[in-house]
Amino acid sequence: MDAHAHHGPAKGLTRWLFTTNHKDIGTMYMWFSFAMFILGGAFAMIIRAELFQPGLQMVNPEFFNQMLTLHGLVMVFGAIMPAFVGLANYMIPMMIGAPDMALPRMNNWSFWILPFAFAMLVSTLFMEGGSPNFGWTFYAPLSTTYAPPSVTFFIFSIHIMGMSSIMGAINIIATVINMRAPGMTYMKMPMFVWTWLITAFLLVAVMPVLAGAVTMMLMDIHFGTSFFSAAGGGDPVLFQHVFWFFGHPEVYIVILPAFGVVSQIIPTFARKPLFGYDSMVYATASIAFLSFLVWAHHMFTVGMPIAGELFFMYATLLIAVPTGVKVFNWVTTMFRGSMTFETPMLFCIGFIILFTIGGFTGVMLAIAPADFQYHDSYFVVAHFHYVMVAGAVFSMTAAIYYWLPKWTGKMYDETLGKTQFWIAFIGFNLAFFPQHFLGLAGMPRRIPDYALQFTNFNMLSSIGAFIYGGAQVLLGFNVIRTIVAGKPVNDPKVWDGAQGLEWTLPTPAPYHTFTTPPEVK
Repeated sequence: MDAHAHHGPAKGLTRWLFTTNHKDIGTMYMWFSFAMFILGGAFAMIIRAELFQPGLQMVNPEFFNQMLTLHGLVMVFGAIMPAFVGLANYMIPMMIGAPDMALPRMNNWSFWILPFAFAMLVSTLFMEGGSPNFGWTFYAPLSTTYAPPSVTFFIFSIHIMGMSSIMGAINIIATVINMRAPGMTYMKMPMFVWTWLITAFLLVAVMPVLAGAVTMMLMDIHFGTSFFSAAGGGDPVLFQHVFWFFGHPEVYIVILPAFGVVSQIIPTFARKPLFGYDSMVYATASIAFLSFLVWAHHMFTVGMPIAGELFFMYATLLIAVPTGVKVFNWVTTMFRGSMTFETPMLFCIGFIILFTIGGFTGVMLAIAPADFQYHDSYFVVAHFHYVMVAGAVFSMTAAIYYWLPKWTGKMYDETLGKTQFWIAFIGFNLAFFPQHFLGLAGMPRRIPDYALQFTNFNMLSSIGAFIYGGAQVLLGFNVIRTIVAGKPVNDPKVWDGAQGLEWTLPTPAPYHTFTTPPEVK
């Protein structure tokens, strides 16, 4: 029976609950991630509203810390990662000529455990002692000794998120390795497929490490062990090593699919193939490999030996090389192309400019002696938001605008899309650029109050954050408006072929070759 032939509300609900269709599951992932994006954004708005002026205005410090923790966790695990997993689910089978994902039942399960994980995480707000209050990095012994009782639920929800990620990753690996169409060799795959294949291996490698970290936390809290307690012969710094051995590859898990998206979109609107396809594949693989060798650059201030600081400093500077290769290849793809500036292209160009700024501040943070000044200041906050928001979120927005006509058969409102880009671009920079100055002037992270000299930059930052938040409402409106009332793309007045170029360009992946099996011709 055709999956779409159901009738009636109950049948419709059943279709979404039990669907094994990769497009349905991809759609659910993306809507779920958008809901989490709005929720995580609401937490951020509380943080920025409190920081609009010095002193304590709106929330008490305890609740402020809970907002910080939930904002980070919801954005990373609830918004960015599921968004790209959804994109992978929807696009990868079509890009490699597969009928569906390799493991469709597991695909359904890996999505449906997520809403429960996040419902549990957010429900900690209503528990005795409130939500976890120790930041998204949940450093022990703060998270094991002084945390509220809800930390146990937090640990369980992290386990479930990790299960979802591992299942999604195994599915992508199995699909790409086993289900490519005849003739679709590895070096003909679209860049988005390559970046996700490499990301999937990263996920399988590091998610169990996170599970180990939270399991040791659980043991320390409930079973009398002392993994992270110096009093019992353990070591608090051990937690940081275990966490960041997961956490650094994690930031590349967040950004590599974004690189894939940008590598698909820029050739379309530059009207020429991606420059240096092979080098892009090798650069992605190099970034993934090196991401396992740089974790302690988050820990320069813990008192590691000078040899350790040097190793992690040099390894971190080295990982900037393949990242730079990618940026140069994107710029070279655009060079002398017949460029047009539709909404997806604007978001990609914004991505390149802002991600490069984030890259430069990353190199600054990699210099061990300088990091002693920057560490745990707002400079770090500025750096990772330039990478994760201007990186991951801008490219995800580009992907939504780019493929929305393909998904819905309707065209989004281009003027509204461009308006959203400019509001987002200005709001983002207003929110996060001043934070570099705040950090260099000495403002620490994760505080609800600050010295008077930081007032003006914090005001600017809060205003920018609210502008950027407003832009996301515009995105949601544009998407829903497209679905409900967009003009059909087969109307020649609507569809000028710009978005369709992806299928006719001489890209390394000749999609058109596989539409008709040879024996039919």
